[in-house]
Amino acid sequence: MLSQRSRASLSPDWLIRARPSTPVPSADEPIVGQIAVRPGPSPLVVDVHDGMEVGIMLEGTAERHFQDFVVPGKPGDVWLCAMWEPHGRRVVSAHTENVVLQFIPEFLGEETIGDKFWLSLFAVDPTHRPWVSTPEVRAEALAIGDQMRREFEDRRRSWEYAVRLLLLRLLFTLSREWEPPASSVSAGRSVGLTRIVPALSLLRVPQPPRVGLADAADACGLSQSRFAVLFREMMGVTFAKFALRARLAYAAHRLLSTDMSVEDIAAEAHFTDASHLHRHFVRHYRQTPARYREQPRAARFSSDDS
Repeated sequence: MLSQRSRASLSPDWLIRARPSTPVPSADEPIVGQIAVRPGPSPLVVDVHDGMEVGIMLEGTAERHFQDFVVPGKPGDVWLCAMWEPHGRRVVSAHTENVVLQFIPEFLGEETIGDKFWLSLFAVDPTHRPWVSTPEVRAEALAIGDQMRREFEDRRRSWEYAVRLLLLRLLFTLSREWEPPASSVSAGRSVGLTRIVPALSLLRVPQPPRVGLADAADACGLSQSRFAVLFREMMGVTFAKFALRARLAYAAHRLLSTDMSVEDIAAEAHFTDASHLHRHFVRHYRQTPARYREQPRAARFSSDDS
């Protein structure tokens, strides 16, 4: 809902958190569900994740930040984040509670929601994604969030399947009155996700390699031109930008979890040198690697989520 958004510039005090102790979605564990509780207001914090992310505000108020605009959040609001997409939050009220689900694209596969392919909700620019826009949608989102919370807590038999159905229901509710941009992924092209999964798998490893377009296309059994078009249709960005996000996320994690020099981390993450990493780091996360590393170690390893 565009009326919810206000333009804002990110300050240099954005904090990018990488939590090495927090599970990340993988082929063996395609979804990770959490109940995130904050006892009081918090400063602006940026997260990047190895999977898609969906969150539902259950209690309190908070802001969701996407680059240069802000979405206020209250109970029933929902946020959607693509893989390795920097996004922030600032808790405003004395207490907040969210349910947060991270998952790899294969978790939903080729599913469609009504006349739309589910990935189209994530593949568009954040300003064009569906947001909670009516009291009816807000009430439905809260009901789904409560059910997800129970599934996360109880972990009954086949809870992952139950969460999958709840997630599809939530995305359908959000998208029912939503009109995606003309260039977004249509239901008729949803089969493209299966074709690009090998390329996603190349990057979804603890230390993403420097994979070029030719290598990614070859892994998918496609020509470079066909792969480039298909990947952008599915994921909303070029493969080069997507791969860069993966290497930056790894560099951010190493900055927080080791005492390695920036030069060594740059080499590990397949950047030409420290200045190359510095340039891309600032462009994506609005903070230098050195300044980021100055954050208190206790904050770096905070285990609460978005």
